[in-house]
Amino acid sequence: MTNPEIPIFGQIIVVANEKGGCGKSTIAMHIGVGLLKAGHSVTALDLDVRQATLRHYLDNRLTWSDCTGIPLNIPTVATAELYEFPSAEERLASSQALRERIRSLSEKSNFLVIDTPGHNSYLMPVVHEMADILVTPLNDSLLDVEVLGEVDADSCAVRDISHYARMVEEARAERRLSTGKDIDWIVLRNRLSMLSSHNNRAVGESLQVLSRHLNFRLVDGLAERVVFRELFPRGLTAVDDLDTSVLGARPTMSHATARFEIETLLSEIMNTGLGQGRTVDSNAA
Repeated sequence: MTNPEIPIFGQIIVVANEKGGCGKSTIAMHIGVGLLKAGHSVTALDLDVRQATLRHYLDNRLTWSDCTGIPLNIPTVATAELYEFPSAEERLASSQALRERIRSLSEKSNFLVIDTPGHNSYLMPVVHEMADILVTPLNDSLLDVEVLGEVDADSCAVRDISHYARMVEEARAERRLSTGKDIDWIVLRNRLSMLSSHNNRAVGESLQVLSRHLNFRLVDGLAERVVFRELFPRGLTAVDDLDTSVLGARPTMSHATARFEIETLLSEIMNTGLGQGRTVDSNAA
């Protein structure tokens, strides 16, 4: 993890994938809480106006902490005015307003963590262009690999890349042009099978090929565990201090393993994903 004595300001982490049900909100919540526990200030912004899962997760966390009197690290919750079905004029105005809103929020915390809709929204190019770190959770199946591109099973050649991958490429080009910096793109294999199979080997091989073609870093994420679904109603995360007083029962090996997976992900993001945002000289602070 990073040294909190040398804070990072304006770092924008976007969790995005145009396919729903891949664990974006769970990942965004855990990144935010993990950064808070590491000593950073964090703001969370949920751009999914229809589902608003991250906002509900944060509401559950605040309510449960108030009811039990148990203090929890809670990110600052931010909102943005968005149109669900905008006209052409509203789309342009909303895009410009969101760009300014993200820029303003990023100046108030060390990290701004943004959760996005699980579909192709008119705001997706804007939020991707502003990302310092882009985290794309991906269910561990060949069907979900096509969210990024098509890989020939025999030759292992990339046959085509997806609409989403093209949008990310355009966002990276725009960011390099405007700032001289690239987006650090991390693809996270999520809901990993605990047993080796032809499917997960094929998924791994396809993603390795795509990672070289699209220039993203491939990271193993979370296994499918009931523990993550159980924590949501109380707004808890695997990186919280889950003792008996919090859980109402003794923590299990699943809790310990889930925590290890999240901490590994956070270390991967923090140790190799920084440098795009602005840092503050500790002697000048």
